Amino acid sequence: MPNQFVVTKEHRRFTEFADAVRKQQTIGICFGAAGVGKTLSARRYAHWDLIGPFIKQWGPRAESDLKVYAAAHRARTVFYTPQVAASLRSLRDQLDYDLRHTNILVEEHLRLIGHTVSYRHGQPPSQLELVIVDEAERLTATAIEWLRDQYDRTGTALILIGMPGIEKQFAHYPQLYSRLGFAHQYRPLGHDELLFVLERQWRKLGHTLDPDDFTDAQAVAAIERITRGNFRLLERLLPQIQRVLRINELDVITNDVIEAARSTLVIGVS
Repeated sequence: MPNQFVVTKEHRRFTEFADAVRKQQTIGICFGAAGVGKTLSARRYAHWDLIGPFIKQWGPRAESDLKVYAAAHRARTVFYTPQVAASLRSLRDQLDYDLRHTNILVEEHLRLIGHTVSYRHGQPPSQLELVIVDEAERLTATAIEWLRDQYDRTGTALILIGMPGIEKQFAHYPQLYSRLGFAHQYRPLGHDELLFVLERQWRKLGHTLDPDDFTDAQAVAAIERITRGNFRLLERLLPQIQRVLRINELDVITNDVIEAARSTLVIGVS
């Protein structure tokens, strides 16, 4: 499946959730099963596929950088994934690097559009409004307390993303839990959304998906049964469907094609 982002209802719900956390300057928790699209939505919201690589390869300015400045200004968000068993020092260093450099991008955009950045006591105010931490289960108790302290000191909104149950895990941290403003459950694709995604993919394969056609309806039902709306598993299954069609020189996506594609995958969806 091509890496083309599909705007689903769940992504729109995540966007509304993230906007609310930013506006209220609070802490939010997003949880959902593995593979449903939490990380994709968060990276999309933060424009991190554009900004992340740019700040990691920090170098001389170029004319093409303007779109990165603009994206940083729109998002005013840092997306961060902690390493497994990372130390507090590593967390602080990496997150501080991302915050400082993303803030510079926002300031560059403000200067380009004629806005001046005011300095107080030699330190410019942060232009960032939100930090998103993915894979929050990896955080140690000390790291969680540090993030809470940073929130208190800066007022920058915070979203913690993790698996179901993370909302109960954070209940053991009363200082953090008392500051929670929103909790959002990210759900798998529903039937109508799955049809929407599959219609796009059928067209890319040169076919037209007709839900009223028995063969197509069978194929959709098989995909829905196999993936259970899990976006990551769907991404893995679709290229295998294309492969089965090509190898067997077939023109119709049938239930048998779906099952043949499924047999090549290791499937383990919780």
